[in-house]
Amino acid sequence: MPARLEQGPSGAMWPEHVNDKLCSHRLAGCKVTISSTENTVKFGLFELDLTTRQLTRKGAKIRLAQQPIQVLSLLLERPGEIVTREEFRRLLWQSDVFVDFDHGLNKSIQKLREALGDRAGSPCYIETIPRIGYRFIGQVNATPQTREATQDPEIPQPQNVDSTPPDEVAGSKRARWVVMAACVAAGLLAAGLLAAGSFLHWRLRTSQSVQSLAVLPLENLSGDSAQNYFADGMTDELITMLAKDSTLRIVSRTSVMQYRGARRPLAEIARALHADAIVEGSVSRSNGHIHMTLQLIQADTDSHLWAESYERDAGDVALPDDAAKAIAKQLHRAAPMPKAVRYVSPAAHDAYLRGQYLWFSYKMEDAGAWFQKAIDLQPDYALAWTGLANYYGEGIVVGALDPRTSIAPEEHAAQHALELDPDLPQAHAAMGAMFFIDRWDWANADREMLRAISLDPQNSEWYYLRANLLQAVNRNAEAIALGKKAMELDPFSRPYALAGLYEYTRQFDEALAEIRLRSLGNPNNPDLVGLEFDIFRRMGKYKEAVDALAKWHILMGNPQSAGDLRRVWKRNGARGLIRWQLDQRLLESKTHYVSPIDLATCYAQLGDQERTLALLEEGYQQRATNTLWIQGDPAFDFLHSNARFRSIVQKTGVVPAF
Repeated sequence: MPARLEQGPSGAMWPEHVNDKLCSHRLAGCKVTISSTENTVKFGLFELDLTTRQLTRKGAKIRLAQQPIQVLSLLLERPGEIVTREEFRRLLWQSDVFVDFDHGLNKSIQKLREALGDRAGSPCYIETIPRIGYRFIGQVNATPQTREATQDPEIPQPQNVDSTPPDEVAGSKRARWVVMAACVAAGLLAAGLLAAGSFLHWRLRTSQSVQSLAVLPLENLSGDSAQNYFADGMTDELITMLAKDSTLRIVSRTSVMQYRGARRPLAEIARALHADAIVEGSVSRSNGHIHMTLQLIQADTDSHLWAESYERDAGDVALPDDAAKAIAKQLHRAAPMPKAVRYVSPAAHDAYLRGQYLWFSYKMEDAGAWFQKAIDLQPDYALAWTGLANYYGEGIVVGALDPRTSIAPEEHAAQHALELDPDLPQAHAAMGAMFFIDRWDWANADREMLRAISLDPQNSEWYYLRANLLQAVNRNAEAIALGKKAMELDPFSRPYALAGLYEYTRQFDEALAEIRLRSLGNPNNPDLVGLEFDIFRRMGKYKEAVDALAKWHILMGNPQSAGDLRRVWKRNGARGLIRWQLDQRLLESKTHYVSPIDLATCYAQLGDQERTLALLEEGYQQRATNTLWIQGDPAFDFLHSNARFRSIVQKTGVVPAF
């Protein structure tokens, strides 16, 4: 079995046994040894240069912000001694009083432990003294020496440090730190950063350099995994409120959720998300109260810009909005006229959060039930109505819900949401989807989608929705451009989005290249694998299609089907594979809805013209959404000159491509 991996310095991954060797004091009789020269301090495999403030491990540089370096320097100045939290605050945080000191120190210690491969529970280097402070542990051979100023030769110098009284030694150490701090301050002053009034200027300049922000998933500290939906919901609402209350570019929910519980350097995460700053924190809910802590960190310097702790009643649904406004104000990026928050009952809000959690977990049917419960609890809750509209709309599009029974409730939900809140971007998007999916009304659909984009220009979903609309009216170049925009904003929500747009226009090589790109980070994404199968099928490359389809079945937890289709392919080739798929769909249709267009696609590949046309006509009568895309599938090319086929295309209102 491979060694379990843990986070090492600068994001490196070390096997666990390597960490155990570094933490030699865990083994009986072993101790960490410190040695020093005039300007460097060595301990274990590490070396700290006091002049350059650079920490290295076996000569390799470790990137650390200056605050953790200063904390480490102070600990090394007094190895084996407890450095109290008050001493840290007084000596190192004098110029950072605007930051929550406790959060700042705790974060610095955390960063140091990550860099050193240390553990709080069984430390190698930094030991926590609860409620008091920290100390550097291990056998000390020498203490670090600082570079002294040139001395007057007439003044006698002490020959034996050990003969100096202990109080004087301690005093001299503190004096050296005061001198060191003064030198650093003088250097900064010379650079114009700490001159009178320049500190406020530095804060303003720092905050103004933040143009984009990512909110990492809030940690659930309730001690109950059943509350994960609440932590995710608060994260989602904080993201939404920041997009509304600020002029910042806010990284999407799906982009940040991949970093839930990730032990990676914040700077690395920020680079991956193209974010200038990170918000991280935790939330817990118990006994009718919510406790949430947040801290805002500038990515390039790993410096704390703001921190806050909130204690609220569990019924206070305005907490994410209040926090978003505080962050926007701190960064001088507040929206000109933030919209007032509408009243939402706590019970309805909780039901909506559960629905969202299930929606993003691909449990669509369960999500719909919770959206409906939120509406039952508060009938004027516009956001819950958009959730219900999305449930019906998405179900119709993917063929999970019968359009004959789902179109009416989707239309009602979308219309009601917009009536309740005409300025809600989700409501306009729901209306746009309704016009597109249900009524095939391209003009009104486009109007509503453009309105959603104008209200929330950072939401990738609106661009993807409009891209599909533009393809329906044969504006393919514009559709692909919008698909690229959607992927730039959020490459994780629908990783298949751009590849699917390429597929419809028969740019198969581009589609496969896009799938390979998106698969680098998630090679076992079933959506990408399923799309890859369909692309190979459209290209007539059935061997590659079989491999992709078999992998898809395995990913979906059905290895028996994977084995069955491989045996069918081996015995009967492409025709056997298509017949096997058709039999599977016919069997499914006995227990739940299957779109006639899905069945028509199989019969078309078998060359059965009459059954294909009959099923296409049935799909049109049902208003099955995939009727809109039959022109783009090569399986139907042999019907393009057929009058019945042409009539179906023309009646949908889609621009004919033949």
